[in-house]
Amino acid sequence: MSDVRHVLVLPDRDAAEEVAQALGDRFGVREEPRVVRDALAGEDDAEDAQWLVLLRDEEESLDAGALDEFAGEWEGWREEP
Repeated sequence: MSDVRHVLVLPDRDAAEEVAQALGDRFGVREEPRVVRDALAGEDDAEDAQWLVLLRDEEESLDAGALDEFAGEWEGWREEP
């Protein structure tokens, strides 16, 4: 098993939570992804924060391009490692 992880960057908490829930339906993800707030250094304002959806892909079965397109539906993207 590998330790491949995907990071999807979303503009707000609602989008991140929707993406985390929808991943199971769209990609058959069994393990619930983690949703994490990522504030820019020195910024406390929620408008300056990004929300990350962290997704493990131990079997390396998820297509990076498809994940990027999927996140784009919520105005987000897949962060390249």
